[in-house]
Amino acid sequence: MARGENERGENERRTGPLGLRQVGSFARWLRDLHLCAGLFISPYVLVFAVSVFFLVHAWLPGARPRPTGEWSVTDVPLPTNLAELAGRERIDALRPALDRAKVQGEVGWIQHLAKENRLVVPVTVPGRVATVTIDLGTRKARVQEQRTGLASALVELHKSPGPHLVGIRKNSSYLLLWSWLADATVCLLLFVTLSGVYLWYVLRSERRVGIVLLAAGAFTLFGLVYALVP
Repeated sequence: MARGENERGENERRTGPLGLRQVGSFARWLRDLHLCAGLFISPYVLVFAVSVFFLVHAWLPGARPRPTGEWSVTDVPLPTNLAELAGRERIDALRPALDRAKVQGEVGWIQHLAKENRLVVPVTVPGRVATVTIDLGTRKARVQEQRTGLASALVELHKSPGPHLVGIRKNSSYLLLWSWLADATVCLLLFVTLSGVYLWYVLRSERRVGIVLLAAGAFTLFGLVYALVP
């Protein structure tokens, strides 16, 4: 009996935890890639999962904005044809003024107060919002900065870049990088899902449990769709 247990333990060490020795090298290679991809995307999946909890329950702990600073900058550089620009071109033209005001981040929109001859530019990074008010006549910029908290930062990442303002979104380097990582997370999550189904299929000992779980997931999904979709 002891010899049999030793042989079984040796086989388990050779085949690994999923027991894929009998199905060939492709399944073992896919198992390793499945594991590595899952570990890589796990922090990003955690961000999306936690932020969904905040969105669904409309609860953002510490989300009340806290003023952290206010300062002014004079002689900000403004292009002479600023009034003729719109959309992304206007944002790009205002970047030197924002850089002089030491404000970095994603510009969501620009409000032109014609009577006051001012521009209001909110600039956002996750967890912080800076509102820049530029006096076009005196070329003076006033910056009001607020902290919005970690929960708000996670929600901001979850919703960014979003389907709105297609012409101007991703105008900051951090959001452009985040959009690439979000796309990569979705693609790798699809791969982990499909490879997981395949690995389950080649493991005969796990098929019965897998069928029950797949059926339960499909039943709840289609049940919700049938109940919610008119």
